[in-house]
Amino acid sequence: MSDVESFEDLEVWKRGCQLAVDVHVALADSKDFALRGQMERSSLSIPSNIAEGAERENTAEFINFLRYSKGSCGELRTQLFVAEKVRKRLGAPPLEGSRAMIKETREISRMIRGLIRSLKRRLNLEKRSDHPHDD
Repeated sequence: MSDVESFEDLEVWKRGCQLAVDVHVALADSKDFALRGQMERSSLSIPSNIAEGAERENTAEFINFLRYSKGSCGELRTQLFVAEKVRKRLGAPPLEGSRAMIKETREISRMIRGLIRSLKRRLNLEKRSDHPHDD
């Protein structure tokens, strides 16, 4: 993370935190405790794994935690789709902000993918500098 001081400087972490807040607020009155709990956990996992990976101070570990975070984006997106369908079948109003949150999971996932690519390039450079060519 050469150009940032800490994970708090990462836009993807900030957006992940905001998404977790949005999910918690949207579900505050939900009585579907199982789905609510899963959605809250997966939403919290997105920025939490970014933070944990960054704090490891090891590029390979950071990449692994970013992969977990990206997986949580897919998990949350799936849960949002399921919540939409359940509410529709029950004749309940749609989850407020559901479409925007689904879109945000896609965008955060793309951001994470880009960060992983960038870190992989850095990791390859680090490996090359650790093993200079013999002259």
